[in-house]
Amino acid sequence: MSHAYETLSVERHEEHILVVTLNRPHAANAMNTQMGEELMDLFERFQLDAEGVRVIVLTGAGEKAFCAGGDLKERNGMTDAQWLRQHAMFERMVRAFIACPIPLIGAINGAAYGGGCEITAALDFAYASDNARFALTEVTLGIMPGAGGTQNLPRAMGERRAKEIIMTGLPFTAQQAFEWGLINRVLPQDELMEATLATARRIAQNAPISIKQAKQSIHRGMQMSLADGLAYEIECYNRMVSTEDRHEGVRAFNEKRPPVFRGV
Repeated sequence: MSHAYETLSVERHEEHILVVTLNRPHAANAMNTQMGEELMDLFERFQLDAEGVRVIVLTGAGEKAFCAGGDLKERNGMTDAQWLRQHAMFERMVRAFIACPIPLIGAINGAAYGGGCEITAALDFAYASDNARFALTEVTLGIMPGAGGTQNLPRAMGERRAKEIIMTGLPFTAQQAFEWGLINRVLPQDELMEATLATARRIAQNAPISIKQAKQSIHRGMQMSLADGLAYEIECYNRMVSTEDRHEGVRAFNEKRPPVFRGV
């Protein structure tokens, strides 16, 4: 990752893990146009070349906020055309998260409001610190979630719960996010990143093609009927039969050693 960003910290952690940090702590890591464009650029690049990255961890700078949503100070005074242009870019950014072929894990280290909550829901899964809070407050501002919130939140926690959260605009805790299915684990702030990285390491040591195909099979299969999903699963499965990693996995098992997967 040689590209320098103004609003993101991008750091290779070990050989195959990339940690991406939303880095506007003075603004509670709120998304301005620059951050949206940089996130879009970064994650669209991964659709073309993983550059050896097998897992991405997304977090926020500091210990108070993951992302406070859209930067309302920047948006103050925008014309309708400027607002729509910016939002079109945010929509493309979220689609880049969802389409990213690399597993994407959140380490939600504080407040995740508005777009921050929508990003959380767009990730493959996420862990949260026990001080994290979540909300989709858009209806209190005369708009509605428009970066996947009305689609990804119901898929994570069910339609009725998502309607309550979105229509009231009320915040909820990390523990509630866990109980309702948005978050996989709740951890003390000082344990959050290491626990997330431990999971990232576990994923990174597995066969990259297998992980990619499994991720795709789950995500796309969820949009299909069960019969179509089962058929699609086998298409994804068959892609791995001729790979060197499949042969290496069987060899390593029989030779009683850890496999060395190369993603081929």
